[in-house]
Amino acid sequence: MSGRLKEYCARFGLFGTVLALAVVAAVAAFSGSAWAWALLILGPLSVLGIWNLFQSKHTLMRNYPLLAHGRWISEELRPFLRQYIVEGNLTGRPFNRHQRSIVYERAKNTVDSQPFGSDLDFYGEEYEMTTHSMAAKTLDGTQFRTKIGNSQCKRPYEASLLNVSAMSFGSLSGKAIRALNKGAEMGGFYHDTGEGGLSEHHRAYNGDLVWELGTGYFGCRDKEGRFDPGLFRETAQTDQVKMIEIKLSQGAKPGHGGVLPGAKVTSEIAKARQIEVGEECVSPGAHPEFDTPVGLMQFIARLRELSDGKPVGIKLCVGHPWELLAVCKASLKTGIRPDFIVVDGAEGGTGAAPEEFSDHVGLPLRDGLIMVRNALVGSGLRDEIAIGASGKVFSAFSMANNLALGADWCNAARAFMFSLGCVMTKRCHTDTCPTGVATQNPSRQRGLVIDDKAERVYHFQRNTLKRLGELVGAAGLDHPNELRPHHLYHRRGPNAIQTMDFIHEFLEPNALIDEPESTPYAEWWAAASPDTFKALRETGPSHHRVIARG
Repeated sequence: MSGRLKEYCARFGLFGTVLALAVVAAVAAFSGSAWAWALLILGPLSVLGIWNLFQSKHTLMRNYPLLAHGRWISEELRPFLRQYIVEGNLTGRPFNRHQRSIVYERAKNTVDSQPFGSDLDFYGEEYEMTTHSMAAKTLDGTQFRTKIGNSQCKRPYEASLLNVSAMSFGSLSGKAIRALNKGAEMGGFYHDTGEGGLSEHHRAYNGDLVWELGTGYFGCRDKEGRFDPGLFRETAQTDQVKMIEIKLSQGAKPGHGGVLPGAKVTSEIAKARQIEVGEECVSPGAHPEFDTPVGLMQFIARLRELSDGKPVGIKLCVGHPWELLAVCKASLKTGIRPDFIVVDGAEGGTGAAPEEFSDHVGLPLRDGLIMVRNALVGSGLRDEIAIGASGKVFSAFSMANNLALGADWCNAARAFMFSLGCVMTKRCHTDTCPTGVATQNPSRQRGLVIDDKAERVYHFQRNTLKRLGELVGAAGLDHPNELRPHHLYHRRGPNAIQTMDFIHEFLEPNALIDEPESTPYAEWWAAASPDTFKALRETGPSHHRVIARG
């Protein structure tokens, strides 16, 4: 057989065989043979193959009329095959099977103990541990709270140490939002609305809410999309809203505005966001209400007054260091103190984002958290501004890690999605979520039973805090706020392990004010201005050249 003939047999052999058998089946159908049923399968396959031969959009299908579909089928099944057959318990991303199993087990309130030792590599460079005390204590972790609200706040809030992070209605289904809020009400923790507005689903069970204001000001915007103080006051002063969070950026796509396609803007979403049904919803990349750090401080003070003294803070994924320090300088200059800063890590992200942003933009949580902690401590503001941490929080150890590095409490998003039944198919942006968590399709939402999933949300949060209490008690401490960097060890090679205070530098109080040159932040501090987000000077080798003035 010639090479050309072999090639044609490889490419068209299956199609030719199917076509020939379809002809035989058609003849059998006319003759009344029992094999006529085969035409039901062979006929459509033949039509598909003929159509592929003459279509002009897909080269592979023109050259391989039927075989090419094997590739599409394999691509469709690849995520599932990898997750359930190929990947090991510790190799999946962004959450491996071991991490997800912790959430599933605690959400179901089943045994989460591990027999026969750990699967982790104790001598691998990613291994971390905490130390324990000979005088261990027994603590009830479910009772841990932290106060959010400084001296400028009339109505401080006692927050749980684990809460639901920002996930908008529109990104999540109405049933998912209801289940999260009911679980939050049962467990006494808060539910962040996300930037998509405060919908009727958030209000259904009266769980504590943190109202997030993004650049679109959904829920308090006028017809031009600008901030409406009257609408804001009306919602912010309701009892269910406990705090106000100004979103400057988010871990999934820092510096990038959100887009909700018009096809997904249902009447419910339009009502919550105060936009038109079927109209594409675009969030700007930056806030139109302020364009300087001082302007941000003034906006915080304005929202605190409009909300009748409730805590007001900001959420950000840390980017340019001088901008963070400029916010601190603005607070010092104006005397206005945010009540809190929530640090969102770049490894977070329930919303869809361009790959360049989700993979390469913004600081991961640990680096951002340490920088925020140092900025506040170094500028003398830490005692008045609480710090929240959000980014791949799923276990008591991940919480203890953040608390030891400077956080007062933690928020989780994807972990709570797992508690609702999410199986990480990564179809959140396609409206085809198989578990009803991230879809507006009513038939797909039908599988999510609110009462059942609310119980799971409640149990996951409660059981995780129980384990946190055990960890803190094992260290001989009385509260997680006593955790420090020296309680956390990180392996730096098979024969070296160090505490975090040796790996990272943690500034002393007022170091940036008294002796900025003695800190690693000196150039950034000099480049930061309370009157602009731009750097006053370059940092690095040519940092002496002035490039902007406040």
